[in-house]
Amino acid sequence: MFRSDEAWVTSSMQLRHIRQLTEGGLHREALAAIDALAPDALEHRDALFMRAVNLRYLGRVPEALAALEYLEQRHAHFGRLHQERGHCHATVGRRRESIDAFARAVQSNPTLSNSWRMLDRLYRQEGDFKRAAAAIEQLAQLQRQPTEMVRAAGLFSDGELHPAEDQLRAYLSSEPEHVEAKRLLARILLIGQRYAQAREQADVLLALEPDNKHDLSLCAAACSGLGDHAAAIALYGRLLAAAPSSPEIHMLLGHSFRAIGRPWDAIESYRAAAAIRPSFGDAYWSLANLKVYRFSSEEVALTLAAASAPATASVDRYHLCFALGREFESRGDYAQSFTHYQRGNALKHAEVRYRHDAVEAEVQRQIQLFAAAFFSARAEVGAPDPDPIFIVGLPRSGSTLVEQILASHSRVEGTHELAEVPRLVSELRPLYPGVLSAWAPQEFRAQGERYLSETRVYRRGHAQGKAFFIDKMPNNFLHLGLIRLMLPKARIIDVRREPMACCWSNLKQLYAGGQEFSYSIEDVARYYRMYLALMRHWDQVLPGPVLRVHYEDVVDDVESSVRRMLDFCGLEYEPACLKFHETRRSIHSASSEQVRRPLFQEGLTGWRNFEPWLGALKDALGDAVVRYRD
Repeated sequence: MFRSDEAWVTSSMQLRHIRQLTEGGLHREALAAIDALAPDALEHRDALFMRAVNLRYLGRVPEALAALEYLEQRHAHFGRLHQERGHCHATVGRRRESIDAFARAVQSNPTLSNSWRMLDRLYRQEGDFKRAAAAIEQLAQLQRQPTEMVRAAGLFSDGELHPAEDQLRAYLSSEPEHVEAKRLLARILLIGQRYAQAREQADVLLALEPDNKHDLSLCAAACSGLGDHAAAIALYGRLLAAAPSSPEIHMLLGHSFRAIGRPWDAIESYRAAAAIRPSFGDAYWSLANLKVYRFSSEEVALTLAAASAPATASVDRYHLCFALGREFESRGDYAQSFTHYQRGNALKHAEVRYRHDAVEAEVQRQIQLFAAAFFSARAEVGAPDPDPIFIVGLPRSGSTLVEQILASHSRVEGTHELAEVPRLVSELRPLYPGVLSAWAPQEFRAQGERYLSETRVYRRGHAQGKAFFIDKMPNNFLHLGLIRLMLPKARIIDVRREPMACCWSNLKQLYAGGQEFSYSIEDVARYYRMYLALMRHWDQVLPGPVLRVHYEDVVDDVESSVRRMLDFCGLEYEPACLKFHETRRSIHSASSEQVRRPLFQEGLTGWRNFEPWLGALKDALGDAVVRYRD
C-alpha cells in the first residue's frame, strides 16, 4: 500500500540493478552505481551489504571489512553480513576468523546454506570432522524443507517480518495444513505485537496438538499481550505441570501475576526461577524491580558472586548488576548502588548499538516536513473518531500515573503501550516521514480507521460505556504529526518530568525491550534534549493543542491536576480519579506497584541521593535542566 511512492520505487529499482550488476560480475560498475545513490538509499542495508560484496570481489578486502563493520553498527543481527565477513577472511587465508564469522552467521540466520557449506569445508581443513558432519547435517535438513519455508525462515531471522509473513501466507494458501508454517506465522505475529491474530493462530495450532509446549507458550504470550492474564496464567500452569523445572516459565508466570496486582504470587514465581537457575539474572532483576521486595543477606551474596563469576553470561550479568543497584539503593548504600547501575549500563550499552544520530536525523526530517502549512493543507483529513487519548513523553516521566488516574474514570479504558503507531511507522520506513507528503486525504483516514480497528481488541469496556481509551506508548511523541493527521480529534497529553530525575530514573531501569537510548549518560541526555526540541515544534505547528502535564505538579496538587486533565479530555469530574491507587486493572509498565499506592514525594528528589556521581549527566543536559518548563 505504502511502497508506491516515487522515491521508493526509484531506490528499489536502483538496488535491483546493483544486485544484477553484482551477480553478473560487474563489480566496478556496481560500486559506481552504489556511490550514485541518494543519501537515504545509500544507507539502506542492502546497499551497504553489496558495497562490501563488490569490494571483496575486487580484492579490496580491508575496505570490505570496514564496510561490514559500518553495516554491523546499523544492522548487527543481519546474518548475511557475518557470512560475507567469513568470505573476506577466507579470501586472505584467515581460517579461524572465517570459521568464527560463519558460525556467527548461522547462529543469527540458520538458513544460510552457503555458511554451512563453508563451515563443513573449513572444519575438515582443521581436522574437526565432528563439527564438519554437524554442518553437513544442518545443510541436509535445510534441503529437506520446502524452499518457501526456508526463504520465510531466513527473512524472519534477518528481522524482515513483513516479507516473511507475505511468504508464509502465500505458501499456506497452497499448503494450508503445514503446521510449521502456521507456527512461524504465529511467532511473527507475536513479535509484531499483533496479539489478537497471534492468539487466533495459536488456537488453531492447539486444536491440532493440544499439549504442544511451543504452541502453549505462543498462546500464553499472546494472551498476556492482550491483557488476558487469567488465560495466560492458566496456560503457564499447564506448561509448568509438564516442565516444573523451567525457570523461564516461572518467570513468565510471575510477570502475569505482577501485571494484575498480585506481587506476592509474582515473588514466589521469581524466587522459584532463581532457585532452579541461581545465575538467572532476570529472576533477580524482576524481584528487585517489584520495589516491594528486599533481598536477604544470602541472596545479596549469591547475586554478587554470580555477577562476578567468569562463567556468567553477559545477559545475566547486566540483569544481576541492575538488581544489585536497586537493592543497594533500597538499603541507602548509594555508592554501591551507583557502581552496579553503572556497570549494568555499560554492559547493556555495548549490546544495543543505539545510534542517536539516526534518530536525530529522522526528527529533523519531521521538523522540516511538518510545518504549519502542511497541516492546514490537510485539515481534518483523518478519521473523525475522538476515542483515543494518547499519553506521550519519555519513559519514567509519570505517564503510568497519568494513565492510572484517567483509567479510573468510568468512561475511560486503560490499555497499555500499544504498538500500532510504531508498527505503521516501521512499514513506512525508510521513506518516513517524507512519504506522507504524497498521501491522498483518504489515505490518512484509512490509516486512522485501521488504527481504531486494530486497537479495538483492547477495549473490553466499550460496551459498558467506556467511550475513550488510552494509548500510553511514550515514544509516540516522535510521531504526533502522523497521529494528528490520522486522528485529528484524538487527545494528546505530554507528561514531562524534571530532567535530572527523569534521566536518572531511565539510567537505573533495565527495560524488557526497546528504549535503547537509556543505557548511557550521553544518549539519555541527548534524547531528552531532542524530545524538548520536537515537542516545542509540535506546540508551534499542530492544529490542535497538546496538554502538558508536569509530574511534579501532579504530586504537589493532585486534585487540580486531575480536574485539568479531565477538562481537557471533555470528561466530567469523578472522585474515583483521586483514588486511582484503588483501581484494579492490568499494568505492564515498571511503575505498576507505585501507581497502586497513594502518591509519594520520593520520585521528585530521589535522584539527589546520587547527585555526587551525576555531574556528567547535568553537564550533558545543559540548559534543559531549566528549560524543560518552557
